Amino acid sequence: MPTTASLLSTWSRMQHRPGGPWLFHRMLARFVPYTGALGARVIELEPGHARVELSDRRRNRNHLGSVHAVALVNLGEMTSGLALVSGLDPGVRSILVRISAEYLKKARGTLTATAKLEVPEVTGPVDHVVEAAIRNEAGDLVSRVEAVWRLDVRAKQERGAPGAAAGR
Repeated sequence: MPTTASLLSTWSRMQHRPGGPWLFHRMLARFVPYTGALGARVIELEPGHARVELSDRRRNRNHLGSVHAVALVNLGEMTSGLALVSGLDPGVRSILVRISAEYLKKARGTLTATAKLEVPEVTGPVDHVVEAAIRNEAGDLVSRVEAVWRLDVRAKQERGAPGAAAGR
């Protein structure tokens, strides 16, 4: 997974270049394949803030012709995670431990998820709640996703000390 600094510097370099946001999405999809399959695009990213857009595509719809509930949860998780991780110190790790969603209206058309938060200082294990609001093109709130992220300081070996193995 890219570090906070590399995630933000890559976004800064790519966001205004032709094809840059698409390339950023491909990079993100390489590190988080399931999220990459959603097809959402990062629109804004800075420490503690993310805005992500999801086009209404057949692959994301349910049998009622609206965006599927799980696609909305995935969009909220992606947005909350990007907003949080973009502001964390490089020595902090995060993992989702709980997620919930409230569905307020059928989700149709292009959707925009936004998460904005105060990034906590992490000195030991802590759970941090991040909310992502998902709105349709008219600005109506269609879903609210609440993600609980467990944050902790990485052990020295996990930070790349000799003998550290990825994925353990």
